[in-house]
Amino acid sequence: MNTNRITINKIQEMKVNGEPISMVTAYDYTSAKIINSTKIPIILVGDSMGNNILGYDSTIPVTVEDIIRSTKSVTAGAKKPLIVADLPFFSYQIDIKSTLLNVRRLIQDGGANAVKLEGGEQVADTVKKIVMAGVPVMGHIGLTPQSVNKLGGYKLQGKTSESAKILLNDALALQESGAFAIVLELIPSELSREITDTLKIPTIGIGAGIECDGQVQVFHDLLGLDLEFSPKHSRKYAHLAATIKIALENYDADVRKKKFPTKENSFFLK
Repeated sequence: MNTNRITINKIQEMKVNGEPISMVTAYDYTSAKIINSTKIPIILVGDSMGNNILGYDSTIPVTVEDIIRSTKSVTAGAKKPLIVADLPFFSYQIDIKSTLLNVRRLIQDGGANAVKLEGGEQVADTVKKIVMAGVPVMGHIGLTPQSVNKLGGYKLQGKTSESAKILLNDALALQESGAFAIVLELIPSELSREITDTLKIPTIGIGAGIECDGQVQVFHDLLGLDLEFSPKHSRKYAHLAATIKIALENYDADVRKKKFPTKENSFFLK
């Protein structure tokens, strides 16, 4: 057991002390190793790998096997942050037995420290049973990408007083069921503040304003790894796609001109 890894107790302590919580996605060993060298306390092995790694147009096709494989890579590279693995689409909606079997696989086979699932009151009983089995659960309400077809697209949620009340009740239900934190995605800042002030557990926002206890962002968005995608809720802290493109073009040019490899990159018989 890694006694140096961040725990859910530390995350709760950060909430109590008013210390902002940063979380970032990772899908492989290399990115996890880089994150591990920072002070970021939580890594999410998100089903957003569907969009960023696997080339899907949504998270829906992502499987439990995809998450397990990715989580194993991330846990190999990151020894300090809390590792939260997403339960993908229809891995927790059928029955509690299959849900717990999928949770077991993410924890035992993948090496995750906690799991995340989408939904509010409708999944509260599922959250309670996972927690009772000894596994920490992070909730996720607001825009829930696995329900994008039901929601009619990636749209701001909680815009009306009625829908805002539903989301607040969802958050309270998740807290009551034992969730240790809740992701708030694409909801108005005013609602984020109300939920954050009401809950005793941390809220982690994405497109939910500055009032949350923490923020989560996609690794690829932060580093500018997609030349075409610039979501409003994110900020590019680097523009690596352009840098990588130049590096690859320089490599290609050197190979074509026989400037690489050189003697320094070669081996010879003595």
